[in-house]
Formats: sequence, C-alpha cells, structure tokens
Amino acid sequence: MTSNEGPSALRCKLAALENQSRPIGVAVSGGSDSTALLLQLHDIGIKPSPRVATVDHGLRPEAAAEADHVAKLCKNLGIQHDTLTWDGWDNQGNLQDQARRARYRLLAGWAKENGIADVMLGHTRDDNAETFLMGLTRGAGLDGLSGMRLKFTRDGVVFHRPLLDQTRASLRAFLVARNIRWIDDPSNDNEQFDRIKMRQARDVLSELGITPENLAKTITNLSSTRRDLSKEVARWAHDHVSLSGGDVSCPAAAFDGLTDEYKRRILNTALRWVTGADYPARAESVMRVIQSGRDCTLHGCNIIFGDTLRLTRESARAERATSTYQNWDNRWRLTGPKSDDLHVAALGEKGVVLCPDWRASALPRTSLLASPAIWSGDALIAAPLANFSNGWTATLVRGEEQFYSSILSH
Repeated sequence: MTSNEGPSALRCKLAALENQSRPIGVAVSGGSDSTALLLQLHDIGIKPSPRVATVDHGLRPEAAAEADHVAKLCKNLGIQHDTLTWDGWDNQGNLQDQARRARYRLLAGWAKENGIADVMLGHTRDDNAETFLMGLTRGAGLDGLSGMRLKFTRDGVVFHRPLLDQTRASLRAFLVARNIRWIDDPSNDNEQFDRIKMRQARDVLSELGITPENLAKTITNLSSTRRDLSKEVARWAHDHVSLSGGDVSCPAAAFDGLTDEYKRRILNTALRWVTGADYPARAESVMRVIQSGRDCTLHGCNIIFGDTLRLTRESARAERATSTYQNWDNRWRLTGPKSDDLHVAALGEKGVVLCPDWRASALPRTSLLASPAIWSGDALIAAPLANFSNGWTATLVRGEEQFYSSILSH
C-alpha cells in the first residue's frame, strides 16, 4: 500500500468517530473491499468495537453461505455480526437499483435499532471510476461526474466511504498478506449490469491513459467545482428562501433572476426536503418545470408559480394512515394525547371543511390538504397546522438547518 493507504490513513479519517459512546457500523458483503475495510478497522482498534451487518438480498443461493463466511470471520475477530435479509424483489423494474435502495434501507434500520449513527462502506477508487464512466454513458452533468460522496445521510444514518482513495488491488494485496480469504460475487461478471461493463472495459481504457488514478484526478477537480457552486447556491437560499409549515417558498422575482442551473439546484433541494426522498427528481423533468413556469406536480410536490414560488407536499402522495406513535409522511412528528385508537393521516378535503379557522393559519389551502391530522376512525380529532390543535402539535423532522445543509451535501 502507498503512504496514503492502509490502517494508519483510516485512523486519521475516523478520528472524530473514535471513543464515542456509540459504536460504528460496518457493511461487509464478504468481498475483498469490505473485508479489507473490516480488517483495517480491527487493526486500528477503534473503540467501542464496531458492529457488522451483511445484507443477503436473497437473489443467489450462495448468498446465505457468504453471510455465514462473514459471520465466522467476525467471530474470530471478536466482533458482533448480523445478517439482514431482503425478500422484496418482484422481478419488476431495475434489479440493481431496487437492491441498492433495499440495502441502504435495511442498513439504516439495523443501525437505528442498535444505536449506531455512522455506517462504513467499502467503496474504493475503482468504484468511483466506474461510477464516473457510467455517468458519461448517461450524459450526466456536474453532479453525476463528481464521484461518490465521502459521506451522505440516509434515513437519519450517516454512511461513510473511507476507502475512496484506496484501490481494489491494494486492498486485495493487504488481505493476501494477512492470509484472509474473500468471496468473489459471480454477479461481478454479469455483463447485463452497467457497472460490470465499465469494469470490464478498464483494460482497454487504461491503454488510452484513462486509468482509475487519472479519473480520480478528474473527479477531484469536478467535485471541487461542485462544492464551490453549492456554497453559492446555499448563500442565495439563506437570503431568499423561507420555510413555513413544511412548505418552501421564495420571491418569484428573485428566482427568475437565477441561471437555470441555480434554479434546478434550488428546486431539487426543496423537492427532497419536502418529501424526504433519497434521490433527486430527474434533471430533464426539473428543467421542463423551470422552462414552462406553470403550476404542476413533480416528485410528490405541488409547484405553484405566482408572485411567490411555493413548493408544498402533494396530498395524493402523502403517507396513508399511521400510528400516532410514529413519524408521519417521513417528515412530521406529532405530540399530544396519543392512544392506540388514533391515527395520523393527511387532513385532506374531508378534514379542511371541519376546520373553520384554517384561513388564520397563513398556509394556503393546498398546503393544508397534505398537513398531518389526528383521526379516530372518520372523526377528526386535531389538525395542528389548520388552527385546530386540540392539544396536539406537529413538528418537522427536518428543520431549516437540514434544508440549508442539504444544498452542500447533495
């Protein structure tokens, strides 16, 4: 390994996470990259001892044995291990995309259940290069060509990629020197998957000088540009964007004065903040909204143009009924006299007519339709945002700080 690789470099990166009261989590598939990450973490003796999770997607008969292999390795290292199982594949849609979403959902749920705030992932410089090449094939813009993020938040859990400056070859050499076995996933040879196509094209590209090392330099440059642009957009948002009642708004005149790229970033941030979506809306869809300047729905939101540009939650896309003991619609926390016979659902047309003082709320009717309401069967008990609190309050799970910081982190 080079001077910037290995356990010592990993210790520097994770210094802020050491000696916390809560352990870190590690996602280990049994492949070389994540296995090397686990061994490096073990070598530096990070405290408290990490916990490991392996996701069995249930797509291959060998997967259970691979999870057992990781479990045995963890037992030898004195590290606690859990296997998480996904059985949600219905043979519809994009398998890799659905599996990836399920993997993060399972890992985030596991982390929260075990008091883990940070989870380590084994993505390498090679993965970053492959992601860049996949972006090129899709005609990606700045965000799609700026590489994998060192860390990101999903479902309230922070995921880290501490090996992005290490190569797969160096990690395998590290494991060979330790006489540690890893498992090669046979799907890594399946040319149906775009990432595998990029991986197999590496030798041809390297002959042209398009190596993971050179791609890493390009990714670093583009990432720096994205970071600077995001800072400028965040400054504009601080000056012009208002957040109220779960809505995002800004003066239309100020928004109209922005370039299309700034507009796209502001809208995507607002869309994701309102809905809590893991991924942004498609760039072409957002650009159509910008160019039309007409009221519409997109990505689970109403986009309303006028003297003020406003984004609200689309009531038809809001979460259906859930317990008052749980957050609702991935964004509201309800506080009040909870009981098992009550539930939370959107206020809707049926509820608004039962709130005679809703106009005093200062929120548009469209916004209130998607606001949280407490119901007992078909009887409205409370609508905190529509001036019918009845002892209940509704608080946003994601506040202003998350809105502005998300501009910098997405």
